[in-house]
Amino acid sequence: MSAEIVLIITLSVILLISPYVANVLKLPISMVEILLGSIASAMHLLEDNEMFKILAEVGFLYLMLLAGMEVNLKELLKVDKKVFIKGGVFLLLLYTLSIISVIIFKFSTIFIAILPLISIGLILSIQQEIGKQPWIDLAIKIGVIGELLSILVLTILSGYFEYGLSKKLLFNILILFAFLIVLGIGFILFRTLLWWYPKLKHSLMPIYDKYHQDVRIAISLFFIMIAVMLVLHLDVVLGAFVVGVFLTTFFDHNHNLEHKLAPFGFGFLITIFFVHVGSSIDLKEINFNLLKDAFFISFLMILLRIISSFLFFRELRFKNSILFALSLSMPLTLLIATATLAYQNHTISGYWYTVLVLTSVLEVAIVMIGVKIINKLQFQKKDSE
Repeated sequence: MSAEIVLIITLSVILLISPYVANVLKLPISMVEILLGSIASAMHLLEDNEMFKILAEVGFLYLMLLAGMEVNLKELLKVDKKVFIKGGVFLLLLYTLSIISVIIFKFSTIFIAILPLISIGLILSIQQEIGKQPWIDLAIKIGVIGELLSILVLTILSGYFEYGLSKKLLFNILILFAFLIVLGIGFILFRTLLWWYPKLKHSLMPIYDKYHQDVRIAISLFFIMIAVMLVLHLDVVLGAFVVGVFLTTFFDHNHNLEHKLAPFGFGFLITIFFVHVGSSIDLKEINFNLLKDAFFISFLMILLRIISSFLFFRELRFKNSILFALSLSMPLTLLIATATLAYQNHTISGYWYTVLVLTSVLEVAIVMIGVKIINKLQFQKKDSE
């Protein structure tokens, strides 16, 4: 049997069984997909394949599209300025503590970007399990700003790895900021256009349409933006995220769009991405030192967020501050993306790449278990009162 056929069958089986395994083990499905990918790779069922790699890359970008769809700029701009200011101070403190940690523990400079990474994708899974809470709402608002900052840092890092410390890098950064300015102007102009012609958004993206025009527009914008980012030599991750933000901000009347796009992503493309990540882990190389480093990085990233979160102590009090910090400690996809980028450009070794991938998985497990325990203790305290 050829390697391609074995690959197709293996991916199909993982796609099929991962939800059942996740339910049995009570783990996030992304963790299960990574674990199954690493096991399948160890059994030589997932060999290097260009199509597998391309699908995984598209899967990651599709995940960033869906992450962007969690951000509605109109709602974000309504947030109290005090929250924005405190959020900015929180992120500044987090980056400052990360720099201090890198100096103390003599990490590679890439860890200055890695330690403060924030992603809001998995915060929503916490909300689904325990319901809406004030600290979750605050975490999403601050997390959006943190994720945008993380993606910008990732974009600049990508340029640094490609051009080094040179005039080309400076030019690349100038292009990035020029792109963001043009993007901001474009958002304002489009918002004005919809204000003058409110029926336009319903014409462009009708709620009920037998030709699925809304999905066609979303996917077209997704690939067009990727092409634009490639032409500008900017990180395509930013482009995918921006498209998601654009769709949610201006076509929020179509509540079904995300529900139409998500199944194809989480049922196929995004699963391929996580399986590919798992296949890049060599289980034979995992030893006590590697696990020790992964646990240390995990706890360090969580600790830095806990320290920074006490800026919100007055609003959240002690336990909710801890829960707030934990919910911002799961940069699964961005951590893997940054580690992959650094490894491909020989900034970190294969050992540290494996450490960081394991860290991304361990953080999710630690946070999910920690949130459940602390939240339960909180309810017990309320009951006792």
